[in-house]
Amino acid sequence: MAYVDWRIRGPEISNCNCDWGCPCQFNALPTKGDCRAMTAMSIEEGHFGETSLDGVKWVGMFAWPKAIHEGGGEAFVVVDSAASPAQREAILTILSGGETEPGATIFNVFSTVIDHMHEPVFLPITFEADIERRQGRVVVGGVIDTAVEPIRNPVTGDEHRARVNLPNGFEYKVAEFASGTTSADGPVALGWASSHAHLAMLDLSTHGAA
Repeated sequence: MAYVDWRIRGPEISNCNCDWGCPCQFNALPTKGDCRAMTAMSIEEGHFGETSLDGVKWVGMFAWPKAIHEGGGEAFVVVDSAASPAQREAILTILSGGETEPGATIFNVFSTVIDHMHEPVFLPITFEADIERRQGRVVVGGVIDTAVEPIRNPVTGDEHRARVNLPNGFEYKVAEFASGTTSADGPVALGWASSHAHLAMLDLSTHGAA
């Protein structure tokens, strides 16, 4: 089957309700029995067919009643209001798993376990990420506020660095693990503090993660 050729490359911030480390990264069950998460990306280089995706930002909010693979999930996506109609359509196609080899990306895999996609909205997105320092911020006014910082030693307060390498990952190959706090109001409400977060340089395409 022929697919539209696409690629998105840029920094990602993710924060979920699991303890630091996130059992999902190791094929284990979620810390609290369910999974609620956000992820956001600022595309530095990208295209969907002939449409440039350079500079486009997006944020997704997700919830599953049990482990992700058990299904029943819901998702809500915000695409930056600065994106053109063609860019919006392209991003929503990619995030819904379309025009992708089966199982090649996290978006395509998650599309099989999400039962309800809420209507997307188009709003200004503030996105800041320093992967090396494990710091970041994602803000959409009235919708979501996520702040990421380094994990700290509970005794000394010193920064603790942990990096995970997933050679066969369908989201990232290498990520810096961090601590995140998220508050989100809307179709998929989220709220927690000092839980698992990671920052990574995503490089995804029709055929998977580079």
